Amino acid sequence: MLAEAGHPNGFDAGEFYCDASYSNVAEALLDNLQAVGIRTKLRPLERAAYIEAYSHKKLKNLLLGGSGAFGNAATRLEAFVVKGGAYVYGSYPDIDTLYQQQAIELNRNKRGEILDTMQQLIAERTVYAPIWQLGFINGVGPRVGESGFGLITDFAYTGPFEDITIKDT
Repeated sequence: MLAEAGHPNGFDAGEFYCDASYSNVAEALLDNLQAVGIRTKLRPLERAAYIEAYSHKKLKNLLLGGSGAFGNAATRLEAFVVKGGAYVYGSYPDIDTLYQQQAIELNRNKRGEILDTMQQLIAERTVYAPIWQLGFINGVGPRVGESGFGLITDFAYTGPFEDITIKDT
């Protein structure tokens, strides 16, 4: 694919930044990139320095960013995708408009449809490239009706919280 894109010998992607506590993950990722001809140099930063540089848009080229955001889809989209978000390096006007629409939408189903559309656009445009899925050992007790596991694709926790139900006892 790189040859078809005009890079038969691969290319140098510059520095790859990460929170130093995730250096092991970043090293594995860089090995995978190297295997297909994308060369980069790992630059791990101490967590506070990483977060400061990331939120002030000082990191260029590639970075390993984990959400760390709690809440719903809108919370994460605001921080990472919508213009003005703490970790947004660039945005799409149509996605920004959809975000504003969902923020004032009172109908829960319509709001959900707007958020689904936003997430589909983000996937189609490869705004973010998922590189791993966390694997947690999770369990629910016998009183739980709908646990929330699996309701949000690739989300390792139970959610959305408002969909979790308790069985009548």
